[in-house]
Amino acid sequence: MKLFHRSTRAFALTDEGTVFYRRVAPLVRGLEEASEGLVAPSEMAVAGHLRISMPGDLGTTLLAAIAAKLMPRHPRLSLDVSFSDQHADLIREGFDVAFRAGHATDSGLHARHLTNLPLVLVASPAYLESYGEPRTAADLLHHRHVRYRLAGQVMPVTLADGTRLQTKGSFDADNGAAMRTAALNGLGIAQLLQLAVQADLDAGRLQRVMPALALLAVPLQVLHGFGRRIPARVRVLVDFVATELAGQSERRADSASQ
Repeated sequence: MKLFHRSTRAFALTDEGTVFYRRVAPLVRGLEEASEGLVAPSEMAVAGHLRISMPGDLGTTLLAAIAAKLMPRHPRLSLDVSFSDQHADLIREGFDVAFRAGHATDSGLHARHLTNLPLVLVASPAYLESYGEPRTAADLLHHRHVRYRLAGQVMPVTLADGTRLQTKGSFDADNGAAMRTAALNGLGIAQLLQLAVQADLDAGRLQRVMPALALLAVPLQVLHGFGRRIPARVRVLVDFVATELAGQSERRADSASQ
């Protein structure tokens, strides 16, 4: 029985390999949990390797904190991180944990909601000087937009009440970093995660467009296949990310109130 396909460029489980993995993985994780249970709490140290999938904007925002805070606290923890907005297949691609923006559809995986990430409409001062500022949601339809494309589909501007605006694109991209660059260079109005552009807003490189217009926030979830009893290294990572995001949200709220 062939469990995987392997070439010089790729490694992938066969259907039989996927079934085998799903049955064996819980047994391996049970051994890990049993081993952790043999260690006294005072001697417990977070150790091991984690392969993580994380959206690009989120990863860029958290990378400094992970490197400066999390890793020094746990020197026996090693990370292999993929920053991509594409939804990874945890089992076939060998990821332990995936942080995913949007609603999870993966069956057989455990999902935990961490937070809702606010979106903002932004544009460069040069663009707004040339094309003017929209005053109503309908005005947005007459502007140039930098649009987000995921799995071949362009994401509309979605208001908090569920209204979806199909805008005209001057530049489409499948990651936030490219969209931010396009917006900074005056290509149009971009709908981006606030955490990804807050520094640009603070520095005046970008401006909020219609800040009173409430947009639908993006749910952030963490997915894993470890079951209800997750290893300490996973728990530490997830709790760290949740705490960092909560802190960033509080700082944005404090800044907005000043």
